[in-house]
Amino acid sequence: MSVLRRHLAAATVLATCCLPLAIAHKKPVAPQVDERARAVQALNRLTFGPRPGDLERVLAIGVDKWIDQQLHPASVDDHGLDMRLAQFRTLRMSTVELAENFPANAVIRQLAEGKRALPSDPEKRAIYEAQVVRYREKQQKNTGAAEPPEPQPSSGFEDKKAEMLKLAPELRMQTLLTMTPEERNGFLVALKGTAREAFMEGMSPEQRENVMAMNNPQQVVADELVQGRLLRAIYSERQLQEVMTDFWLNHFNIFIGKGADRYELTSYERDVIRPRALGKFEDLLMATAQSPAMLFYLDNWLSVGPDSDFATGIRHNPGDGRSRHFPQSGSKRTRSGLNENYGRELMELHTLGVNGGYTQKDVTEVAKVFTGWTLRQPREGGSFNFDERKHEPGTKVVLGHKIKDHGEKEGYEVLHLLARHPATATFICSKLAMRFVSDDPPAQLVDRMAKTFLKKDGDIREVLRTMLRSPEFWTPEAYRAKVKTPLEFVLSAVRATDAEVSDARPLARQLQNLGMQVYGAQPPTGYSMRAEAWVSSSALLGRMNFAMRLASGKINGVAVPPVQVSGAGGVFGPEQALVSLETTLLAGDVSKQTRETIAAQLNDPKISQRRLDDPARPPDVSVIEGLLLGSPEFQRR
Repeated sequence: MSVLRRHLAAATVLATCCLPLAIAHKKPVAPQVDERARAVQALNRLTFGPRPGDLERVLAIGVDKWIDQQLHPASVDDHGLDMRLAQFRTLRMSTVELAENFPANAVIRQLAEGKRALPSDPEKRAIYEAQVVRYREKQQKNTGAAEPPEPQPSSGFEDKKAEMLKLAPELRMQTLLTMTPEERNGFLVALKGTAREAFMEGMSPEQRENVMAMNNPQQVVADELVQGRLLRAIYSERQLQEVMTDFWLNHFNIFIGKGADRYELTSYERDVIRPRALGKFEDLLMATAQSPAMLFYLDNWLSVGPDSDFATGIRHNPGDGRSRHFPQSGSKRTRSGLNENYGRELMELHTLGVNGGYTQKDVTEVAKVFTGWTLRQPREGGSFNFDERKHEPGTKVVLGHKIKDHGEKEGYEVLHLLARHPATATFICSKLAMRFVSDDPPAQLVDRMAKTFLKKDGDIREVLRTMLRSPEFWTPEAYRAKVKTPLEFVLSAVRATDAEVSDARPLARQLQNLGMQVYGAQPPTGYSMRAEAWVSSSALLGRMNFAMRLASGKINGVAVPPVQVSGAGGVFGPEQALVSLETTLLAGDVSKQTRETIAAQLNDPKISQRRLDDPARPPDVSVIEGLLLGSPEFQRR
């Protein structure tokens, strides 16, 4: 049995013993709400978990001043994060640039059919050529032709690889570009793992992206988007902005696996959600409604008014001012229907809530309002476009309000109506209180926040300020009362251990294993914030497995520094390490049951590492660290 397996056996004991504690959502006795407890509560709720030294820093400047800084993220220097993200070129690209540099299957099909020319840039051309070769191989397979062999390295591959690794990075790329597309594909398929990393060592970020894009261009876009999201959450000093960005990305959910949204999500997060995360709700609602990502995800770009010119076949001639009727073909008629997806989710999930007082008739009327809100070339980085010909004419009635026939302006009127509706204020504030306070937030707190929402025209910063000035946020009953989602758990563990993340993709895979793939929620409801969605025996054991692997340095791309523990004469034992780590990781908030369960494991030779001939040998602190990270107390914030 490996060392890690033996450590996990001890971890299973803790998870099993403490499972009833976690499921019942019990927690250690909360301290009185002094300044230290307030700082711990603020860090647990307004960040993705405290890092070593954060508690002391917050106490030094004062909890209220720190909160005010977080409410105004522009005042917080985030230069360190900017340097980390500089390597990800796609995060700064427009959607059109992403589609051009990392082509989708539809573009490759056009190339293969001779309907499009290859780009002139050599590296970009190599990306396109590689995908064309794969496309033609797939077509051969689908038509029943002899299946082409998988790309294989040539007999001299090892010699070729050794020769290329001796070259300067620029010459490596030049040599790669001199190969035929088939040779290049075979070379890169065989160049895996550490060999591929060695091949790309010293290359510019753009060159590294291009090498990876020769294998799978769309994956480069997705990987960099996910890495950027995780690194921001781990390292940004503007933690509240990142927490709120996560909240709104979940509230206005987009699934990354749906077609064009693989490209649209980068701009959606960067240009729509993050800049408005602490602003006016109506501005955010309007931006999401016109976002190509949302229009594509909920199919509103396909919605056509039943009585619109497009559906009836009427075309207007601007030259003579007359209209003519052109019957639509059967294939076009199948696309000329009213799509209610966005209208329904706009009211049920984005604004009023399921009990917001709307009817099916309102859903249909709202869907009519947003006909014509569509896209230009959605599979090539399309932008928002209002198409008058697809818009349903006539007056609509939404929630008892007449919406006159004003084309695109009808949508603005409905969004304004919904953004300022009392049911919207209650629904949004309930979700915010659920995220920051408890799964079942006090009604008086939600009511107080909703009044601020309505009074301040949906100013999210002011709503949060009201919440943070309310006694319900600081009560001992709220202290460590929220069970972390898998995303919160993984990020808080990485932050608590002060880990250095050089590659966030393995963390993304861990999140997928824990049931919370980044951008991976398929339904528009997003992921649940409630404990019951995430607490089970298998889920807790999965978290414990992650905690032990993280602490023992078994997750690629994530380096956890050694824990600094000292004792008299430089000698320390497992008991001293446990006390020290309880303070570092949990601010000392450990229940008697958890402490006793872990303490019972400390004499195990796998932890103590002591031998008769070396009684002073230090313990394996990583095991103790992993046990605490997997404890029920660390599962809560």
